[in-house]
Amino acid sequence: MPVPVLRIGNASGFYGDRFDALREMLTGGPLDVLTGDYLAELTMLILGRDRLKDPGRGYARTFLAQLEEGLGLAADRGVRLVTNAGGLNPAALAERITELADRVGVPVRVAHVTGDDLLDEDRWGHGVLTANAYLGGAGIAECLRAGADVVVTGRVTDAALVTGPAAAHFGWTAEDLDPLAGAVVAGHVLECGAQATGGNYAFFGEHDVRRPGFPLAEIHADGSAVITKHPGTGGAVTVSTVTAQLLYETAGARYPGPDVTARLDTVRLAPDGPDRVRISGVRGESPPTALKVGLTRLGGHRTEVVFVLTGLDIDAKARLVRAQLDGVLTARRPAEARWSLARTDRADAPVQEEASALLRLVVRDADPEVGRAVNAACVELALASYPGFHVATPPAKPTPYGVFEAAYVDADTVRHVAVLPDGTRVPVLPAPVRAAEPEALDGPVLPPPLPAGPTRRAPLGLVAGARSGDKGGSANVGVWVRGDDAWRWLAHELTVERFRELLPETAGFAVTRHVLPHLRALNFVVDGILGEGVASQARFDPQAKAVGEWLRARHLRIPEVLL
Repeated sequence: MPVPVLRIGNASGFYGDRFDALREMLTGGPLDVLTGDYLAELTMLILGRDRLKDPGRGYARTFLAQLEEGLGLAADRGVRLVTNAGGLNPAALAERITELADRVGVPVRVAHVTGDDLLDEDRWGHGVLTANAYLGGAGIAECLRAGADVVVTGRVTDAALVTGPAAAHFGWTAEDLDPLAGAVVAGHVLECGAQATGGNYAFFGEHDVRRPGFPLAEIHADGSAVITKHPGTGGAVTVSTVTAQLLYETAGARYPGPDVTARLDTVRLAPDGPDRVRISGVRGESPPTALKVGLTRLGGHRTEVVFVLTGLDIDAKARLVRAQLDGVLTARRPAEARWSLARTDRADAPVQEEASALLRLVVRDADPEVGRAVNAACVELALASYPGFHVATPPAKPTPYGVFEAAYVDADTVRHVAVLPDGTRVPVLPAPVRAAEPEALDGPVLPPPLPAGPTRRAPLGLVAGARSGDKGGSANVGVWVRGDDAWRWLAHELTVERFRELLPETAGFAVTRHVLPHLRALNFVVDGILGEGVASQARFDPQAKAVGEWLRARHLRIPEVLL
């Protein structure tokens, strides 16, 4: 019989996260499984370029360095390691780990999961650098059932790092939709590391978040979980910090994945003691028939010049620069030339930087010579333009930029394979699908509005938290409140129309509002605002990380009873 609770920790939320986290999680308290999430849309592009230079690379080398010490610590404590650090080459990373284990004298059984890489298929067209299906946790579960101490994957869903170990431990099958959905929700909370323990948290001043600890989940056989962290680590685990992470990079009531579709509108959060939050009530539905495939390609070359405009006549200075560069832009005809003026200046400023605005020119084209010509024209203005002419940094050579695109393939066509420690290759069948199209959901029931009363114009962030992020070219902005009265106001006040009014940059993009009453939360999805994804750097904040904080800083009339 399995032990009643499976303790799964996280030691990485992205490629470049805190290096010491793996050691901290292994030595800070008891664990059964330690996961590491190293992959994101931008990371796949980075690893793709690594693989172009060396076909033997394409994995997250940081993880291998962490294992120099961490492999022995994990083996001594009986902790299994599950990671997607294999990136584009899980077999190579698994081989490197086996070699490391031999060198440091730590006998471990290493397995890996493959089948996500679809780059060799002809369907994607010219110029695709990476093409990877998002696999579920079933392959991980096969490896763990076969006794693996370390499981390396390529592209799996972030939550698969939790659903796989949980399914292996508790004996769940693809039919156990509710437990799997609970594990998906727990996995989503863990996947971004310290974002669940106070990192990037709207109300950061309420806790000591100078060095937040990393999260862990105590998973139960029914799929319910308690989110917590090791004793004595920084940060905090509260209903609010967990809510913030639940809203991150999600959308509506249904959260589809290859293992199960989790119903986020059924999630219940409750305190369970200091730095402990219980997740329960999560319902699951059949997964979709198709798997998402992330495609990256090189989109061309990008050149950026930032002119610093100081003091008086900012708008006139900006017009002068644009007029002076109109000739080269007309002659070279770049695929895109975008100007933006950030009025960071203020009148009568006692500090020069505070008296300055930033005029940004971004040029994109397939030919890097176009960017070089624009750079040269910018440099030539050094003694022949507006008073006080200077740029934020010297013009740099054009840099390649990437493009992300999501595609979908029939799950039955993807050859998901678990490669066990002894080399045996086990095909992993897709989860059975009970309904190709899910039934439409009833609209959420909104609470009664607050009674009319005096209001005051104030920032939204005085009463609401927010967290925002990216999914391809779209941004999501999750907004939540921490009391019933505040929810009665927010649910009726923050409509799509008011959202657009507060964030004028969303004009021209489709905005969808999703209501999650049990979380006292609204989730807005802005389609297309990030262009072709983070790697294309289409806007000032290319991953929409701070859109939520921008929204919180906007003023509107708020009932005084809430302030």
